[in-house]
Amino acid sequence: MIDRTQDHIWKTVQAVLREQRYQTRLALLEDFSFYVFRTDTNAVLARGIQGFEAAKSKANDLRKQNGLKWDQVKFKAERGSQSSIPGSAAASRQPFGVSRDGRTFANGSGETSSVDYAKRYNPSKGRRFRGYTDAQGNYHDID
Repeated sequence: MIDRTQDHIWKTVQAVLREQRYQTRLALLEDFSFYVFRTDTNAVLARGIQGFEAAKSKANDLRKQNGLKWDQVKFKAERGSQSSIPGSAAASRQPFGVSRDGRTFANGSGETSSVDYAKRYNPSKGRRFRGYTDAQGNYHDID
């Protein structure tokens, strides 16, 4: 009799933990941006859909609208920094490193500074020495 009770309690605990894990996973998926595509042609039907449930309903709507079968329409989380998420740090931060024109440098914190080029040529790099000075007055070599 004790074994049945312990077994029942253990199965109940497992079911609760499984449900909690599932709910946590769904909550995390609501932060992602998704896209909907056709599996037979790999054509993208919609982009930038916020949240798992919204992507699921959009995929279903597009399937019905285009008269497609269930296995012809799928959705995936978009790769990258997820910059389409409002309020995210990735949306407001500049890219890391030297800008395309070579005049500014953005560090890991997103602070930008102008790039200083030396008079001397660096033969191993194939260009001049370069660096930047941060807000505290410290010089940092970029190369």
